[in-house]
Formats: sequence, C-alpha cells, structure tokens
Amino acid sequence: MPSPFPGMDPYLERPAIWPGVHQGMITYASAALNAVLPAGYVADIGERLYVVQSERSTYPDVAVLEHPNPARTGAARGAGTALASDPPWIVTYEPTEIREVFSEILPVGDESRVITVIEVLSPTNKTAGTEGRQRYLTKQRQVLARQTHLIEIDLLREGEHTVAAPADALLERGRWHYLVSLHRAGQGGRFETWPITLRDRLPRICAPLADGDPDVVLDLQAVFQRCYDEGGYAGRIDYHRRDPSVALAPEDAAWAKTLLHSG
Repeated sequence: MPSPFPGMDPYLERPAIWPGVHQGMITYASAALNAVLPAGYVADIGERLYVVQSERSTYPDVAVLEHPNPARTGAARGAGTALASDPPWIVTYEPTEIREVFSEILPVGDESRVITVIEVLSPTNKTAGTEGRQRYLTKQRQVLARQTHLIEIDLLREGEHTVAAPADALLERGRWHYLVSLHRAGQGGRFETWPITLRDRLPRICAPLADGDPDVVLDLQAVFQRCYDEGGYAGRIDYHRRDPSVALAPEDAAWAKTLLHSG
C-alpha cells in the first residue's frame, strides 16, 4: 500500500522510526543502482561506527534512614551516635554505539577506489554540537577534497542546513522542505540540487560514474516507495490520530488534512 503523500511522508520523520527509514533508503538505493549500473561498477553499503556517552542520572525522591531503637540496651544507648550520609545523586555513563550507513559506487576489481558516495542524512548529522554532526562534516570535507562525487539526500525538515550546497544561494531560488545535492568531483563550488516541497514527487537524480561513462539515473520516489512498503509503515502509522513529529506550516497542515481524509 503506497504512502498517502505524493513524495516524502512527513510522518516518517519521527525519531523512533527514522533509523529504519534511513537503513531502508540506503539498502534499496543500492539495489536500484545495481540494477542499472553498467558492467564494471557496483553499489555497496558502507558504515560509520562511533561511540557516544549516553548520560543517565538518577537521584532519590525519598531517603529511607534507620534510627536508633530506644528499646536497645543501655550500653548501646551509651555508644556514640552513628551519622547517616546525605543521599547522593547517582550518575552513570553508558556507551551507546551509533551506526550510520551510506552507499558507495565502486569499480569492480578496484574496490578501494570510491567513485560516488551517497549519503542519507540522519538527525544526528543535523544537530548542532553533536559527535554525529562533527563526524559527518569531517567526512563531507574529505570527500569534497577528493576525486569522488558526493550525493547528499536530506529528507528531514528539522535541524541545521548540512548538505554541502550553500543555503544562502538556494534560498535565493525558492523554498523547499527536502533537498538533494550533487557535487561532481573536480567542480569546485558548483552543485546540482533538487529542492523538494511536501507536495512534490521525490526526484529522479543523476549518479555520476568515472572515466567519461554517462550518469545513471536513480529514482528516489521508487526507492522511497519500496522502503515504505517493505518497512510496513502503512500499518504502523495512524495518520488520523496524531500529527507529524515535526509540525507542518498551517497551509501545509491544511493540505495534508485534506489529502489524508480524501484517501
């Protein structure tokens, strides 16, 4: 059963289900690329792993103390009075492993050479001051400095502008909710971008190859639809009892309400 939205489904931006969406988009994008890549190329899945400290603090609401029993012997009563310590706060640090997957187009036989990197952004990549954002931006700079193409797919409305294409230049051209950016190796500050509103179908984008080979086309809407179907989201999301976790603008909320009630 397809999503009721024509393109990206804003209900899938919910943090609790986004990791599955992210994994699905990378998995099915890689599969779609492998179906169209010419001989000599393969799309493979890579991953970033890092550990962050997840802080969990607890402190007592009620302190239970033991008081001396007045019925004890005189010897006991005569002994020194024991002091109870003040209740401490207990702070624990639990390491949390973060796993972020991405897709790469590689030449068969020389898989140490990366032709194109395809990233789907996660909330941690777009949250200021996080380890995930720092690591993502470091990798972004490294890819831009190499002879490697970079495709960035941002299907999250919340968070910092993160794709390499400059926000100011894009804002001069119009508004968008979601964004795809392509930087071709060796083209300096030039970016090809696909701005997407909530009411748009996800675009068909170019995936560059090497050595003068022509681009292949990746249909992001088909990838998203497979992700939606395989993830069982039609049965997991109650579109009529809750709103998207990231609020829609009033005009978009009215449009979405009409769309959902007409389905």
